[in-house]
Amino acid sequence: MTDLTTSYLGMQLKNPVVASSSPLSQKVGTALKLQEAGVSAIVMYSLFEEQIMRESLIHHEDLMRGTDSFAEALNYLPDFGQYTIGPDSYIDHVRNIKKALDIPIIGSLNGVSNTGWIDYAQKIEDAGIDALELNIYNLPTDIDLTSSELEEQYLRLVASIREKVNIPLAVKLSPYITAMPNFVKRLQETGIDGLVLFNRFYQPDFDLEELEVFPNLILSSSDEMRLPLRWIAILYGRVKVDFALTSGVHTAQDVLKAVMAGASVTTIASEFLQNGIDSAAIILSELKEWMIEHEYESINQMKGSMSQGAVALPQNFERANYMKVLSSY
Repeated sequence: MTDLTTSYLGMQLKNPVVASSSPLSQKVGTALKLQEAGVSAIVMYSLFEEQIMRESLIHHEDLMRGTDSFAEALNYLPDFGQYTIGPDSYIDHVRNIKKALDIPIIGSLNGVSNTGWIDYAQKIEDAGIDALELNIYNLPTDIDLTSSELEEQYLRLVASIREKVNIPLAVKLSPYITAMPNFVKRLQETGIDGLVLFNRFYQPDFDLEELEVFPNLILSSSDEMRLPLRWIAILYGRVKVDFALTSGVHTAQDVLKAVMAGASVTTIASEFLQNGIDSAAIILSELKEWMIEHEYESINQMKGSMSQGAVALPQNFERANYMKVLSSY
């Protein structure tokens, strides 16, 4: 019998297909449909640091009295659009989803500063969540901020969150780290349990008629998974954390590649948003068919089999592959 089970953040999951943080978890009914389609866990949509700061400002009487003089203060915070739910309502929603579903639920916090908002990590844990994903989503624009200073900020933030919660903690990173292996090693030393690679920065576009800058969300394609695939393959076996591959997972073949690189799970959003939640069942069916056809008995059997430490030509993950591609096109 084909065994699809996998271990992630100390949890035994029935398969490596996890619903990534997205608007699909904003309603209990949609979360139930994800569970029925076969996903093994759900990552909640994010609670943003700015949401917590904004609510704190709105309810701070002294600051509100001065908004005529400092009107720009609240304008620094983004227009959240559909992310208008307040932090306390978010906690209630997490609690309701956890009660309604049988599969593990992973909370998501999105922030970058080491301030009072991190107390909400403990509130999310108290809501009964199974694990927490810390999404460090930051675009540094300060020309005086060095990469080492920024990494130190990240490490202090992660350490602060780790002190707040006892549940498993994963960190979701962007790929824009100068020395990824060393930074990952230092993250591991803070006591995290997993890494989610990689976050996507959503690039703005220009409206040439209105001369405005506007957000433009483009869903991922399978080609985008090559970057996290490469880094998970390089890091697997070198640090003692679980890996989740996100960005670009759309098919059973994508899931297979991720697991062979060393990922414990794949987290999927764009595929479900674009082609419907039922595509999870198709991915799982095709995953099992491929494993039977190629005589794999379990996910654990193939895990890491294509990582840098396991393949015949490990240099293909580094500059050798770059040179080969350029010369052979």
